[in-house]
Amino acid sequence: MGVEWYNMIARNNGGYKNNAKFTIEGTSAEQFFEERLIGMLPKFHSVLDAGCGHGEFTLQMASKIESLVGFDNSLEMIKIAQSLLEKSNITNVEFVHATTKTELPFADGEFDLIYDRRGPTSILNHSRILCSGGTVFGIHSGALDIVKERLVSNEFINIEIEEFNNAMFYFSDEIEFARFISGIPGNPDYTSAELSKELNLKIRENIINGKLGIPEYKYIWQAQKA
Repeated sequence: MGVEWYNMIARNNGGYKNNAKFTIEGTSAEQFFEERLIGMLPKFHSVLDAGCGHGEFTLQMASKIESLVGFDNSLEMIKIAQSLLEKSNITNVEFVHATTKTELPFADGEFDLIYDRRGPTSILNHSRILCSGGTVFGIHSGALDIVKERLVSNEFINIEIEEFNNAMFYFSDEIEFARFISGIPGNPDYTSAELSKELNLKIRENIINGKLGIPEYKYIWQAQKA
């Protein structure tokens, strides 16, 4: 999955967001993550949002912190983020087009908190931009073993990982289901007629208790730089 997928989602959906309508049974891990992050932010001074997407969440967090930088490897996402910033009265946020595949354009120890809301877990390989004693905090849905390895190999300490799988997403019809799974990173556009057979297979696989639904699995990690 390359950056073009994210550029496509930005153009089609107006950002890194899912336009499907669904109901949630149980408490989503995303809610836990957001509540914890909001509680953490006032304790820090310089914060990095790794993989900020179209910047909407970044801007929502701005009032709780002195300085906040968001970066993303999708230029289309950053264009939307910059437009949202310019339309706001927010002055303590900056958006940067950058990728973890190369050296990031930030100074050594520039941030005391890096949070990663379904962004690139490879941010953990860039610990030089985090100050000593600084915190990394993230949520993701895949590659848990890779995250564990990166936390250890980059010598983070006080590592905590919590897994969540107690929420269900339910959809009123097949169209909303198709929209939702089309927004999962790397997936094709299941709303297209060409993928109707593949969509029907996905539907049959996700009938749960007589309803069309998808279980949520995510994990939250937190650690400190030694």
